[in-house]
Amino acid sequence: MVILFLNRSNGLINNIIEALGGTRVDFMGTASMFPHIYVLSGVWQHTGWNMIVYLAALSSVSMDCVEAAKIDGANRMQVIWHVNLPHILPTIVILFVLRSGSLLSVGHEKVLLLQNPLNLETSTVISSYVYEIGLVSAQFSYSAAIGLFNTVVNLFMMIIVNYISRRLSQISLW
Repeated sequence: MVILFLNRSNGLINNIIEALGGTRVDFMGTASMFPHIYVLSGVWQHTGWNMIVYLAALSSVSMDCVEAAKIDGANRMQVIWHVNLPHILPTIVILFVLRSGSLLSVGHEKVLLLQNPLNLETSTVISSYVYEIGLVSAQFSYSAAIGLFNTVVNLFMMIIVNYISRRLSQISLW
């Protein structure tokens, strides 16, 4: 869908740009745009699941607390800041700790699908490099070592973030 939306000749984004009086842009052919495209597509990709998780957390907020805050004169923003946010803070922290454990593992599927010779200089990530070294070049031991190092660094990052979270907010995975 990203490739279809960003297509230079008939993509939705370029049609909108042209309708507004601009010139068509080759998004996938410009290497400097790849990181932005990747990040924005990741946000779009995870929005639905994150919405489900946060709505489930918000459903556990007691309506008595919300009503008490309104009776005390709190406006909508104050209810969100002083009632809703403290109630879903454990969910936010746990999801942050879990997401920090995959900081360097961006996944090679989407990168390989969006990669082309024009954006290759900015679209190579650790996981696509491991794929190329392991399966294309058949250097299995080197590829496994890179993957193991990546996993160890991710585990170390998650342990550090969990430790900091426990110290600052008394919320942690373990």
